[in-house]
Amino acid sequence: MDHLGALGVAQLLERAAEIFRRDPKRRGSCVHLGGAGRLLVTGDLHDNPTHFVKVVNYARLEQPENNVILHELIHGERLTHGADMSWRMLAKVARLVEKYPGQVHVMLANHELAQAFNQPVSKGAGENTELFREGLLCSFGDEAEIVDAAIGVFVRALPLAVKTQNGILCSHSLPSLYDMKTFDSGILDRDLVEDDYEVRIGSAWQMTWGRNQKPEQLAALAAAWGVKVFIAGHAAVPEGVLAAGPQFLLLNSDHEHGAVLPLMLGNEVSNAQELARGAIPIGSIEGSLGE
Repeated sequence: MDHLGALGVAQLLERAAEIFRRDPKRRGSCVHLGGAGRLLVTGDLHDNPTHFVKVVNYARLEQPENNVILHELIHGERLTHGADMSWRMLAKVARLVEKYPGQVHVMLANHELAQAFNQPVSKGAGENTELFREGLLCSFGDEAEIVDAAIGVFVRALPLAVKTQNGILCSHSLPSLYDMKTFDSGILDRDLVEDDYEVRIGSAWQMTWGRNQKPEQLAALAAAWGVKVFIAGHAAVPEGVLAAGPQFLLLNSDHEHGAVLPLMLGNEVSNAQELARGAIPIGSIEGSLGE
């Protein structure tokens, strides 16, 4: 991706952002998928290039009825010369979005939100927001601001969720029980505004940072949004997949036991435990992706 230069990378990110905004399946901040085809759901990727290649291979996007969900793309634990170079993952995903418009659904996650709005966050390598900016400077020098601004455009174009016709809602996370007092449950039906990204009090911030959700809270959100099962990331799942109750499935895709979940959009959905049985370890996926 370095060969594109700052302007080339910025234009790629901006074109992908425009594809997100113009997706005819999108209403407000939620993408609505129909009842045909296959959806591959991933958990947090955190700049794992090997797993990204395997996910894309397994998504089979050359078949136009197939879809893939991606989120939490940046801020891995590996640094290059002391810098976070995960802008490259954003560019790879943007290129995939451009190649398969309407099939690649990138959901807003807390690390992308933190980067775009200059909020501190850590994945273990240090303060990743600053490390990421150092990566931009290392790659683009005086033109780093061009790419930084385009990343802001890209992140602001991301939907919060993807909802399927058979009752699944995928999002990076859900608000915590405490945040439900101020969370706007109508956020999926409207476009996001700047206030939604504000630390702690913005509804997009609450939905991407929330933890420790309770069964009664999930039931209330499920009733309000017409959902049978929620699928999210943003949690440590050592085994890659975890049914955290009948309505809540958690996925991780970034570590050695990471998993993905293929779903047939026409199939009936019962509960998270049943869905969890269909998860696939990423390590078992063969093949490679040509650059």
